[in-house]
Amino acid sequence: MAVKKRWTIAAFLPFVLFAAFFPAAFGGQPARVDGEVISVKSLVIDEFKRGTGKRFGELEYLGGLVMATKNGEMGAVSSIRILPDLKHFISIMDTGHWAVGEFERDAGGRLSGIGDYKIYSMVGSASRKSKDHKDNLDAEGMVIAGGHIYVSFERDHRIAAFPLEGFETAKPVEIEKPVLDKGYKLRSNGGMEAVLKSPSNGPLEGALVYVSERSYNDQGNFISGVQSGPRKGTFFVERIGAYDVTDGVFLKDGTFLLLERKFGLKDGIGMRIRRFDGKDIESGKTISGSIVMEADFSHQIDNMEGLDAFPAADGSTHLIVTSDDNHSLLERNLLLEFKLLE
Repeated sequence: MAVKKRWTIAAFLPFVLFAAFFPAAFGGQPARVDGEVISVKSLVIDEFKRGTGKRFGELEYLGGLVMATKNGEMGAVSSIRILPDLKHFISIMDTGHWAVGEFERDAGGRLSGIGDYKIYSMVGSASRKSKDHKDNLDAEGMVIAGGHIYVSFERDHRIAAFPLEGFETAKPVEIEKPVLDKGYKLRSNGGMEAVLKSPSNGPLEGALVYVSERSYNDQGNFISGVQSGPRKGTFFVERIGAYDVTDGVFLKDGTFLLLERKFGLKDGIGMRIRRFDGKDIESGKTISGSIVMEADFSHQIDNMEGLDAFPAADGSTHLIVTSDDNHSLLERNLLLEFKLLE
């Protein structure tokens, strides 16, 4: 979701320095030619926070990139999913686009760049009469399961199932509305921000789960839902501080992570990851979770929007976290990798 931002003078400095490397990268829009390979320039981020080591809460920082394309096509990333080969990825933009590519790594296995980067316009139906692509295709969350890519949309709140094979040009094969108990409503530009697929062998029996970004119940907590199965219904995630939910992912053990961000002059700039137990989800219940890590603008963060987890070769769980630059001069495209210290 695009958010309004206010800045101190000091906050501009990292972006001014980045602009010196990539002066044509700002104010851009997604590619006009679908499927055309776009060159991505990257700068390696060696330290998540200067002089503080590699451990941050329950995470170990492994490396990261700040990225740009010549005409600013890269941007507005709202979710990312790593494919089984652990090299390729699919991401979505809240402008209604797919973006795919592959990770490049150095001899030590650290992120060094992005290759074969392509952007495609999403194809889909919506109930709104607006001709505005953003109004109809404000893609926010994504999960891959059972040969489909499930994408959650704001404004016209829905979850659309695209076929995984040929998704770049395919229409949704199924569309479902969010489960909402009577009396609750999702905000137009603060609705279904994260969509997750629960483990099939857990209490949610493989159901899709969504968490809203800025839709609250009377206690100020995030409205969330289980789309099917024995625990179908509305539940709530406790809102702690000024953070809003931006993405999430289930882990194999049945717990799940939520990525949260804050972005503004009043509350500052922050990134937080919380961990929850899927067994705690029940209709009408509020869950709180525990904090895995938290970072502020002294760290290498921005408008953090996308989160995924994948198994590394050594059996550990790695996280990929991405930012949404809103195609703005004042924000950056970041790709960060962490190891979960379980």
